[in-house]
Amino acid sequence: MGAKVGGAKGGPVSEPNVIPFIDILLVLLIIFMVTAPIPTVDIRVDLPPPNPVPIRLEGLNPTIVAIRETPTGQAIYVDEETVQLSQLADRTLDHAIRNNPALNVEDIYAEARIFVRADQSTAYGQVVNVMSRLQEEGFVKVGIFAELASEG
Repeated sequence: MGAKVGGAKGGPVSEPNVIPFIDILLVLLIIFMVTAPIPTVDIRVDLPPPNPVPIRLEGLNPTIVAIRETPTGQAIYVDEETVQLSQLADRTLDHAIRNNPALNVEDIYAEARIFVRADQSTAYGQVVNVMSRLQEEGFVKVGIFAELASEG
């Protein structure tokens, strides 16, 4: 008996043969993977350690800059004193000197710790703006004062 050609009734097969099509697609996929450009831009990211150690403030009293929502908008406080954004650097320097009497005025910019604290409803851009202003004025140790979600 010979091999049967065609369908169940003996007619021609009308289904396309997709195996060569799949072979061509796989070859094209390999070609594109080999010729694709490899990313050459490296971005340096300093990640914190997995279990951060709490900061010890031996002999240093931090200055807290808070951004809070008020009925009239947002207000900036430096150690509970309301300040304008234009006065932020001067008032922060005064409070840092008062909080750290053991430091020379020249060392305040390098050693005094400034923590920025904000409400959850405060826009991230506002927090970055305050931190940027403080760093532009020369404060080196500017950080974010954070609480755990369960504490708030």
